[in-house]
Amino acid sequence: MMDTGNRNSMIAALVIMLGFGVFAYFLPAIMLAASAISPVAGVAVVVLFIMCFFIIFWLRARSQRRKQD
Repeated sequence: MMDTGNRNSMIAALVIMLGFGVFAYFLPAIMLAASAISPVAGVAVVVLFIMCFFIIFWLRARSQRRKQD
């Protein structure tokens, strides 16, 4: 059986993944709109998206480690 901690972690991961999935769905349109301003802006949008994906999971893992100590 799943305990409360595992269930909460799974729900949090699901919400994060769904949020990024929705954003990734609209990412090409956002990137093209930013590229109309500047090609560098289009690249910056994609780089920011990828960095945020890993930073959020890193911060979540860090928070979980603090709770265990």
